[in-house]
Amino acid sequence: MDTTKPKLTRKTVLLPLIGIVAFFLYILLFNVDIFEIIATAQTANPIVYSAAILMGFAEIFFYAVSWRAILSALKVKISVIRAFLYTWYGIFMDIVIPAESISGEVCRIYLVNREQNGTSGKTVASVVTQRILGMAINVAVLLLGISFLFDTNTINPVIFNLIVLFTVVITLILCLLLVISWKENWSSRIINGLIRIGEFITRGRWKQKFESLKEETLKATKIFHDSMKEFGRKPQTLVLPTFLLVLNWISSLAIPYLVFLSLDFPVSWTVIFITSSIVVAVKSIPIGIPFEVGLPEATMYTLYLSFLGPESAGLCATATILSRLITLWLRVGVGFVAQQWVELKPVFKPKNGLTTEKA
Repeated sequence: MDTTKPKLTRKTVLLPLIGIVAFFLYILLFNVDIFEIIATAQTANPIVYSAAILMGFAEIFFYAVSWRAILSALKVKISVIRAFLYTWYGIFMDIVIPAESISGEVCRIYLVNREQNGTSGKTVASVVTQRILGMAINVAVLLLGISFLFDTNTINPVIFNLIVLFTVVITLILCLLLVISWKENWSSRIINGLIRIGEFITRGRWKQKFESLKEETLKATKIFHDSMKEFGRKPQTLVLPTFLLVLNWISSLAIPYLVFLSLDFPVSWTVIFITSSIVVAVKSIPIGIPFEVGLPEATMYTLYLSFLGPESAGLCATATILSRLITLWLRVGVGFVAQQWVELKPVFKPKNGLTTEKA
């Protein structure tokens, strides 16, 4: 059974609606007029906002080709188009399945292994490596934001402490990932422990299945650690993926900047750096809410309001909504199309072998 396909449940439908309502109630607490938001949104420059939408597609493209470059370094070959489609598919799963921080990565691992059986260990190494590189860039952007704050006349203590907190937490998680990636015996102990727990719960009735699962998992884990050690021996192979991830981040930062610009209200890059970095960290928290609705919007709005002042409440709410139309709802639509294309294409593919199509 394909466990990566999203299932439409009452929770999947209800929680996004609750999140949307919660966000609007949140901004109403700041006496923001909904009609003011609509009026402000109508003043957005369509050309500049279209550029922000293009940056949304560019962000995903650079992320996809960065992942493909890591896979290529591990001798796992997939086309740019497939990497792009699988990334959109993974993003869609990230949004609709309440386990945001890992579901998209599990989806990409599954898709590559389904296409090229036996590559799960290397594909796991690719997504973990990309996660490590992304977290390192996130920390660098947060530190850059802190340096920008010191150039301002006043530093909001709450914002400063929040940045420091996220910087420390992300750095600790990054270090933990690096240690686990390097220490093969740690992974083996974790796997053995989980298998023993499974055997205890089932009282040995599935012992043979657990033994088979343990063997396959340890084999994939060995390939994973060998791949990570290969990166350690040849760090130059990560130069291109890192550069592409930097372009991914630049595209990501350009989205809210262009949104504010479309509203004829250019903001400083300090606001963009700090807000985007904190929102990325907040979105990675697996709080079990499909469509990641509510918390990111409230975070963005609060940070914008802290930087721009209460008199800009309407503008901050409008910029938040317009940004999330690109970074959430556009991705839902495109990701769903990618998911349908990937799953339905094999159904319509000719079986007689006379026609083949390379993606």
